Amino acid sequence: MSDAVEVRSRARGVLAATCISTLVVNANTSAVSILLPAISEDTGTSVQTLQWAVTGYSLVGAAVIVTSGSLGDVFGRKRVFQLGLLLFVVSCVMIALAGSGGLVIAGRVIQGAAGATILACGLSLLTVANKDAAQLRAVSLWGAAAAVGAAAGPLVGGVLVELSGWQGLFWIDAGVAVLCMVLTAATVSESRDPDRPRTIDYAGTVLVALTLTPLILGVTKSGDWGWISFATLGCFAISIAAGYAFIAVEGRVAVPLLDLSLLRNRVLVGSTIAILIGAGTINGLMYLLSLYFQDPSTLDFSSLQAGLATLPATIGLVVVAPFVPRLAKKFGGRQTIGVGFALTTIGFVIVGFVDASWKYAAFLLPLVAIAVGMGLSNGPASSAATASVPENQVGGASGVSNMARYVGAAVATALAATIYGTVIGNHTADGAPKGDALASGLAAASWMMAIFSFLGVLMAFVIGRHRAATGTLYDAASAAAAHTHTLPTSATAGRAAPERT
Repeated sequence: MSDAVEVRSRARGVLAATCISTLVVNANTSAVSILLPAISEDTGTSVQTLQWAVTGYSLVGAAVIVTSGSLGDVFGRKRVFQLGLLLFVVSCVMIALAGSGGLVIAGRVIQGAAGATILACGLSLLTVANKDAAQLRAVSLWGAAAAVGAAAGPLVGGVLVELSGWQGLFWIDAGVAVLCMVLTAATVSESRDPDRPRTIDYAGTVLVALTLTPLILGVTKSGDWGWISFATLGCFAISIAAGYAFIAVEGRVAVPLLDLSLLRNRVLVGSTIAILIGAGTINGLMYLLSLYFQDPSTLDFSSLQAGLATLPATIGLVVVAPFVPRLAKKFGGRQTIGVGFALTTIGFVIVGFVDASWKYAAFLLPLVAIAVGMGLSNGPASSAATASVPENQVGGASGVSNMARYVGAAVATALAATIYGTVIGNHTADGAPKGDALASGLAAASWMMAIFSFLGVLMAFVIGRHRAATGTLYDAASAAAAHTHTLPTSATAGRAAPERT
């Protein structure tokens, strides 16, 4: 075999391993909310407790997403990618064999670290294995795989619950991850960044987790403890102190998790907050709808029916996204972001008027509005994040926005779950029928997300003017993947994807 043929063969192997693993990770992530009622029934753990299977995953992902990329640069991207796949397999087996909700949550926490590592190092391997036009094509396919996985996850999860029980998803994912490990071992060459300092910001990673964990614990338990109780306020105090320590540490380490100088960039800060809001609201929505649709007191859907019912929000977002770069080029990125969040706000406001008598058809219009709105806002916000910085800071900007997605998902889901559960409990205690109590809980949480989405409209004014993507096929793939990962666009300095995002 000639050297050129061998290089092409290895590049195809890298592409297959990274795209398949990305598709599986994103499908797994988006499917879990659909599985929660089945897991709750099987393990005897309340759904309110099992929300940690969602928030714990995102919390750890926020702490690890940037660090795992740094570990790959220093110790070898292939090695760390394989470690991520191994952790993913272990977590899947652990969850599938779990006899209690606590073990499911523990497995999901491990899975959060594994998923973030697979995404960060997989993209790095892909960009190193390809150059120029081939690199853009490969990253486009990677982005498309991420988008398809995220969109199909709830439906796949629903199908597997019906066919094999909720454990089936994790057994299948473990098997696919093992195949990716074999493919990676056979086709992927090791690579490092020889110019990068070997120091890793472990303290920053720990402080991100220490900032988010008590914050989410305080929000989650506030209904039981009270918002002004010593325990709740103590959690918030620890979170604030850890956040302050994080800022202090980042200003001193050689290679920080977060380059604080990036926070002086108004466009980057505005787009990152917009990304955080978008990720938070879509994850909160999927969590709430999965529970509401499957409850016997409301629509009483099966897991499969619930997965099908969420398709307007998941697939709709992906279908709209590829057309967005050209709209943003024509009308302006911040205008497109503002319109997108306005539509999302309207959708949540409509759901805020939900009544126990609503049939599924009543949810269709607001779900489509939310999907279209998020499709309009996600792509331009991600594009703005990488277009607003010099070429040597593109990786840092991508890392910040990717971390923001996990933070938004963790905090918004915890807040939505808390509001939902608290309102249901209060109405039930007052003697309201179960269906009315559930509708009131969904309405209250939807109003909260409508407020968040309206803040996204305000972020469009903060972002200001920036370079716009030209609307290439690569831009379309980046926009489709924007609700899961930030990819550079044609507006990014240097245009090529960076080695680590």
